[in-house]
Amino acid sequence: AHFEWLSLILQIAASWIEQETKEAEAAKEAYMAEHCAAPDLSGDQAALMEICKKLHQALDKIDEERYDAEAKVTKTDKEIEDLKLKVVDLAGVKKPALKKVRMSADSMLQALLGGKHKVTMDLRSNLKQVKKEVKEEAADAGDWRKNIEDKADRKKMFETS
Repeated sequence: AHFEWLSLILQIAASWIEQETKEAEAAKEAYMAEHCAAPDLSGDQAALMEICKKLHQALDKIDEERYDAEAKVTKTDKEIEDLKLKVVDLAGVKKPALKKVRMSADSMLQALLGGKHKVTMDLRSNLKQVKKEVKEEAADAGDWRKNIEDKADRKKMFETS
């Protein structure tokens, strides 16, 4: 049922376009008949040569006007672009005010990648487990002679190298 309606609408649109093109063609022919009368071709060869010269002069004049108009348009287009750049430079680039969004890394990745991809960003699970070593020196804090001997040994090690 929907296809029948669509085809009917397309047929109506096609007929409207066809009618518009016919009307445009008729308007063009009426304008040409009114403004560009057919030249009088009766007469001898010299009169026809004169008509041709006049037509060529008219064509040259129209071409010059068209060229001037195109040059004006390109010049004004360039000025418009320059002015647009100046406006952007003067106004500066305004950054929009960003709103703080509380979103976890997992939900951010899910929003970016879509629901199909299952990615977890549990960063703590990727960290290495480091066990702290308990220093023996803390237990032997009372024996100060041993600490001094250790430090002397360490000093000798740096002096020999």
